[in-house]
Order: sequence, then C-alpha cells, then structure tokens
Amino acid sequence: MTAASDRGPAGTVKEPPGPSASEAPAASPPPPKLISIPANPAPDKFVAGCVKTTDGVSLRFARWQPPAGRRGTVCIFQGRGEWIEKYFETVRDLRARGFAVATLDWRGQGLSDRILEDRHKGFVRDFSDYDTDLETFMREIVLPDCPPPLFAIGHSTGATVLIRAAYRGHRWFDRVVLIAPLIGLSGAGASPTAATIVRMLRLAGFGEMYVPGAAAMVMETRPFSGNILTSDPVRYARNAATLEAEPSLALGRPTVAWADAAFRAMRAIRERSYAARIRQPILIVSAGLDVVVSNSAIEEFASQLRTGSHLVVVGAKHELLMEQDRYRAQFWAAFDAFVPGMGWY
Repeated sequence: MTAASDRGPAGTVKEPPGPSASEAPAASPPPPKLISIPANPAPDKFVAGCVKTTDGVSLRFARWQPPAGRRGTVCIFQGRGEWIEKYFETVRDLRARGFAVATLDWRGQGLSDRILEDRHKGFVRDFSDYDTDLETFMREIVLPDCPPPLFAIGHSTGATVLIRAAYRGHRWFDRVVLIAPLIGLSGAGASPTAATIVRMLRLAGFGEMYVPGAAAMVMETRPFSGNILTSDPVRYARNAATLEAEPSLALGRPTVAWADAAFRAMRAIRERSYAARIRQPILIVSAGLDVVVSNSAIEEFASQLRTGSHLVVVGAKHELLMEQDRYRAQFWAAFDAFVPGMGWY
C-alpha cells in the first residue's frame, strides 16, 4: 500500500506481486491524490493512497478522521462509474455528525486501475471482482486504521456489493444503509431478452464491447436537461466541473461483460431464499422517480429481509445524495434514526 495526505507522505508497505504483463490492468494515472477544485474542495485532514488487491489491481482510497470524539466510521461505497470526489459533500455531512469516513474507487473507475486499454469502458469479469475490492479495502484500510463502530452507505452497484458481503456472512458493519441498490433494472433493461442478448454476445467473444445501443459518452458530460440522475442542476454542474478538471475520472457506458456480470448478480439476489439468509441490519432508501434500477425489485427484496426496513423518497431521482436539499434531508433523517447514537444529533 502507498499513501499520501494533505499533511505529507504517510509511508509505504510491501505490496503483493501483481499479475503477469499480459494480464495486468491498464494503469491509472499516478499519484494517489484527490482532485480538489473551488466548486468541489476536498475536506481537510485526509489520507489518500493506493492499496493492491490479491489479484494485482491497484485501488485508490481516502479516509478522514472524525473532527472530534469517537462516534465511529462510515464507509461510502459508490455506484458504477462514480469516484471519490463526487462524495466530498457527503463526507462533510458525515464528519459534521462526528464520524470518520473511508471510501474507495472500485476497480475500473475513478483513479483505480482500469481493466481495459480503453479507459472509458466499464468492465469487470464478475461481481466477485468487486467482492475482492471490498475485502481488500476492509482488511488493509478500514479495520486497521478506522475507529469503530463501523457503518456503511452503499449506492447502486456499491449497495449490491454490500448485499453480497452480508449474504456471505461478513459482519464488518453494525448497520448498513443502501441507496437505490442494483437488484433489478428499470425500463428495457428489465426484459429477460436483454440478459439473454448480453450473455450470447459475451459467449461469442464480445465481452469488451459496449452494450448494444450504448454510447461511450460519460453521463455527467451531457446537458443537465433530461438527465436521469438528479433534479439538482447545481450538484450536477459540480460533478461535471470535477470531471472537466480531471478527465481521467470519467467512465463511459458498461461493456457486455459488465452487463452480463450484473445480470447474473441481480438474478442471484432476487432468489427468494437470498434475502432471508441475511442477518445484517439494513435500511434501504429508494428514489421514487428512479428510472435506472427497479423499485419493485427493491421492494420485493426488502420485504424478505429479516432485519431490514425500506423507505421511498418520493420525487427523487437515482442519485439521492446528489439530489436537491429537500430530498437529501429525508435521507439524512432516515440515516440519523437508523444509526445507533444518532437520535440526539
């Protein structure tokens, strides 16, 4: 692991050997830094660095100590195509509540290693790749360096990875909050035909191409009007400005391989016995106007959890933490009620 911070270098430790040259992922731009711009400044007193997974992928991470006291640590797990800087505001919200914060860029996005030579292609071979990222992050960064108790916020794909971890029996977190988890897709992606098409394309050797009908364009570089992520033009512009300052953060549409892996992960989670085996206390918060993931699939999953609850924020779009204040306030009210020790905040 290598690390750096706004207070200077934090040292190095020996990394495990990486894959052979033929298997090595496309390297992301060094060094392990955070992109801070006037419209989106980095919260102070951070440590940022890289940690290498057992399969040789370099992951960028960042962590912040709490401003005072020891309320614990909240880990933020982003959605597909997102990056650490997108959650600076959320980091501030959590630190204002007295929490330390830790987060990472999943493989294939942000400033972690990209798997394909074309950096804009969203690619994983299987969602077990994300499982490896999560386990590495917890083992190397969170458990050694972040004050307990531990909590988690996962958005979309990040929420799905947390569900998979809970299913496997990992109990790193006292409570887990999932925002718009990727359990099923909305619109045309919900059709069984879509899953069949990407499966056939992958078996035919086209796993590295974009899913049919998807362009390479990065979502946040499109005009605000008609976007499916948020109804807040200011936060949308802030994220676009961050990408303009550091284009290497950007990710395009998913590849056939990513979509196939996602369909298989979602299908497993929707099995009726899946949710019933989870013992992790979970709060699921859905966006009422979400057209990315399926709210009906989320509701069905939530109804089968043994220790779970479900809230719908009416009027919000998919990226709840990038939404207008009136929607974000509902999320934070639910978070404060769910996380132990927050009732008097």
